[in-house]
Amino acid sequence: MGAQWKNKHKQDAAASKGRIFTKLAKEIMVAARNGADPDMNAKLRSAIDAAKKASMPKDTLERAIKKGAGLLDGPVNYESVTYEGFAPHQVPVIVECLTDNKNRSAQSIRMLFRKGQLATSGAVSWDFKHLGQIEAVPASDDADMELAAIEAGAQDFEAGEGNEVVFLTEPTDLDAVSKALPEFGYEVHSAKLVYRANNPVELSGDALAEVEAFLDAIDADDDVQNVYVGLAG
Repeated sequence: MGAQWKNKHKQDAAASKGRIFTKLAKEIMVAARNGADPDMNAKLRSAIDAAKKASMPKDTLERAIKKGAGLLDGPVNYESVTYEGFAPHQVPVIVECLTDNKNRSAQSIRMLFRKGQLATSGAVSWDFKHLGQIEAVPASDDADMELAAIEAGAQDFEAGEGNEVVFLTEPTDLDAVSKALPEFGYEVHSAKLVYRANNPVELSGDALAEVEAFLDAIDADDDVQNVYVGLAG
């Protein structure tokens, strides 16, 4: 995700908790279809961690788990759909949706991409790496990020915001590494699969503002779950 838009998005998120909670609840519901016990369901465990990091109320979290597991209000019928395309100035974008109506989502995405270019599957994703991304903080002063990365099986690591460390993994290693990190002094705050651009585009001024407005509009759509963009920080 382009760092500048990501930071701006985080500031906006502070004023729109409701939208964030809705997206997190959908993720929890979809994950809980494979079981309501986070100890036995890695995807659900990751979704719960993300919800707790965002300070989702406990009753909202528990209701989403029960609803997803079919213990409340009938079954959940969200489907995952991924779209690829370009923002203005040929900035590559991958959009992940969770929707109960694929036709509605497709129509919304087509409308949102009018100022950019909607592309076919594979037209953009080839230029992104699909990785596991773990955000963690040291639990003690003597925690060694390099040692933790090597011992836990991470592929790479980098400094995050504040004292946070971002550990990168192969997609299949995400759960194993997130479980191992606490043994080496790191408290995991989130663990998820992401796309990272290989060749991010550098923009500034009006061009950057135009792309940010485009991305904000996509992210605000109710069916959109995640937006990944090849925009340099």
